[in-house]
Amino acid sequence: MEVVIVKDAKAGGELIADGIAGLLRRKPDALLGVATGSTPIPIYDALIAQVRAGSVDASRARIAQLDEYVGLPAGHPESYRSTVLRQVVEPLGLPEDHFMGPDGSAEDVQAACEAYDKALVDAGGVDLQILGIGTDGHIGFNEPCSSLASRTRIKTLTEQTRVDNARFFDDDIDQVPHHVITQGIGTILEARHLVLLATGEGKAEAVAQTVEGPVAALVPASALQLHPHATVVVDEAAASKLKLADYFRHTYANKPSWQGI
Repeated sequence: MEVVIVKDAKAGGELIADGIAGLLRRKPDALLGVATGSTPIPIYDALIAQVRAGSVDASRARIAQLDEYVGLPAGHPESYRSTVLRQVVEPLGLPEDHFMGPDGSAEDVQAACEAYDKALVDAGGVDLQILGIGTDGHIGFNEPCSSLASRTRIKTLTEQTRVDNARFFDDDIDQVPHHVITQGIGTILEARHLVLLATGEGKAEAVAQTVEGPVAALVPASALQLHPHATVVVDEAAASKLKLADYFRHTYANKPSWQGI
């Protein structure tokens, strides 16, 4: 696991966008796994700026959704499908058939989960998966004590996650669904490169447990320690509880230029 400490969210977004741009130059039809929420927006903004400036061609890129609420209509503005289309797919100028995600409005949710897991494999697998992290250490919607071998499935959200997400529903927790479809931890770990961005002091404890704590289902993001190519990008606030912060700064400052992100 590589840990990179940056000045702020904007710097983190630009760093990760540079990594994505490099991937697209090597593999123009790369499958990019995207997360929702406020944290990854600086990544998308920086990547979109590069595309619009003509420094990278994303026209053949494919986009894969990480998770989806269960029960929201596909066109609901806060469904993750709508969010990804609005924040990533449309600004990159991609046609909708370059996008794939689970069907949260399916009558048979379990079948929809299995179908999406298979679709990711059939698409050749995710080349780079962007991740955020919850204050309780969840990734995707794999809440604490999720199986580290789990596949795409339905999950019940914790009350804390619903509280955290109420800001997207006019601060009304009653509007936040109780269930989601999420890629499982085992599914996420199959991506070729995992990139987690965390910003703000509120994520500091979760970051410390993820990076320096034991691998444990209680902190789902700690499973990144098992991945051969995982990058954790954090701002100074989110890095504030890392015991090895100085070491991480030193290793990144002395990283060979050919390694990239």
